Amino acid sequence: MANPQVVQGTLNRLLASVVYSDFAALNITSPYLAKEAISLGFEGDTSLLLGTLTGAITSPAPYIFANVTMHLLRTQALGDAYKAQIETNTTLGSVTIYPDTTALAPFQLNTCVLSSIQEVAFDGTQAGLIVRLRGVYSINSTMFNAA
Repeated sequence: MANPQVVQGTLNRLLASVVYSDFAALNITSPYLAKEAISLGFEGDTSLLLGTLTGAITSPAPYIFANVTMHLLRTQALGDAYKAQIETNTTLGSVTIYPDTTALAPFQLNTCVLSSIQEVAFDGTQAGLIVRLRGVYSINSTMFNAA
């Protein structure tokens, strides 16, 4: 029987961050975030399983799309910096997403764009400016080593 007393680890709510390769003024750390902080989601299949007459063929994907939701505080200048960036140029290149634990390596995203701003209520009850980033997450890297 496996040891049920395996150390489970710790999450650090203040560790998550977003770091841009070419737009350092847009980097996000914990003091600039609402309680919901940063979330990362993926869309698309990492591999396809294509049916044949007698079985299946595998078809790994070289990338999937990543969606990052950043809950900025609109009461700070960084929120306005994102607004200005969207008004100027939404293409941002490479971005690194650091999770809330050092046990999980950062996620490197490429070809990133600022894709949207979620609805903002100006009734004094919400501090967030929710900005969405979309990019490419490279997967199945051994495909590039095939001869």
